Amino acid sequence: MKLHFSITTAEELRERRGGRYVLYSVCLEGFLLGKARYSQLRRWDAQLRQLFGSAVPAFPPKYYLAMTKSMADERQSQLEQYLQNVTLDSNITNSDVFIAFFRKLQQDTFKIQTQRAFLDVYLADGSNIKLDIQTSDTAEQILEVTLCKMGLSRELTKYFSLFFFQDHDDGVLSVVKKVAEFELPYVSLQSMKVLHCKLGIRKWYMDPSLDTLLMDCRASLNLLYMQAIQEVERNWVKPTEGQMQELELLQKNAHKVKFLELIREIQFYGYVRLDPCMCDYPEEGCTADVYVGNNEINCCIKLPTNQIKEVSFKINRLRSWQVTFLGAAKGGEEDTLEFRFEYNDSGTWQWIILYTKQAFLLSSCLKKMISEHMTKAARGGQEMVVHSGFISRKRFLVRPSEDDRVFEKIGEEDL
Repeated sequence: MKLHFSITTAEELRERRGGRYVLYSVCLEGFLLGKARYSQLRRWDAQLRQLFGSAVPAFPPKYYLAMTKSMADERQSQLEQYLQNVTLDSNITNSDVFIAFFRKLQQDTFKIQTQRAFLDVYLADGSNIKLDIQTSDTAEQILEVTLCKMGLSRELTKYFSLFFFQDHDDGVLSVVKKVAEFELPYVSLQSMKVLHCKLGIRKWYMDPSLDTLLMDCRASLNLLYMQAIQEVERNWVKPTEGQMQELELLQKNAHKVKFLELIREIQFYGYVRLDPCMCDYPEEGCTADVYVGNNEINCCIKLPTNQIKEVSFKINRLRSWQVTFLGAAKGGEEDTLEFRFEYNDSGTWQWIILYTKQAFLLSSCLKKMISEHMTKAARGGQEMVVHSGFISRKRFLVRPSEDDRVFEKIGEEDL
């Protein structure tokens, strides 16, 4: 599945011998992953091409004369597209060459050598598991070790993931981003210190019915139960008064299975809740509480007149989406992001905009929902719908490949 890579800046620097080179800031889901030169990326491309041949997308050509500004801008855009497209093939992203490159890039950029360290991984009930790790351990390795310590069956690991989150003093829980499998969580935490993030485990699927696959394993049952209680305590779900009383009784008596069976009936269970944001629907100047899950983006919108309107945007009526940087951060603030999606509202296609710092997380949730939808459709023999995907400066048309976990690019168009 295509990852949210972007190149936000290209800094021209001078070498000790007087020559000049450009250092590109490579970001993943809006956060700096590392800084790389064109020559580094070119050598990496050659290594990938030796292993995977024509499966590797075209790499931006080398210029032997000085580049003009337009040529430099074009190269930056091409490198960004290359990083996005190279991640379409899971064989490439799972390869040692891919993982080793980004491991070194992260460590070199943030000047963190491989050494022993301790890392706290938080659970939804606020407790944590302290791991004795190497700073170069990937998220995939850390997740496997953590879940193994908890007694989770190996075949169920795929239903969980590591996330960076913020646990605010006022009780608000903000999910910042999903950690990529090849990412180094220890290094990323150091680079995100200003945000005061924690590393935690959460389930990673958007279809609440998948809970039933995890109920027979005590460890996965406990993880689901802890997260469900957290969603109640943090007001992520909207139970009726009667449902709330029943949940409290089941929790008091530690009836975990019955608790989870009941909460699946409650509005917004299993959704990811975003922080309140601005939107332009149904008019400019609105604010929205956004919930993503169960094949919809649900927005509780407050109009400029202070009226409240709840709107459900179904993914089967969504044709495309994109994430755009509107401006760099100032004075310690986070980057301004725009999430724009094209939606069929009563037979008319229109663009709807959410201004949210969690735009990349929202995009990841949409991709996950579509992937689950396609998997279910394939098993049921239904026709799969072609969707359009996001990415930065262009909109990429995608469709399911033979491997239902992967989106295959079939075209692109300027925005």
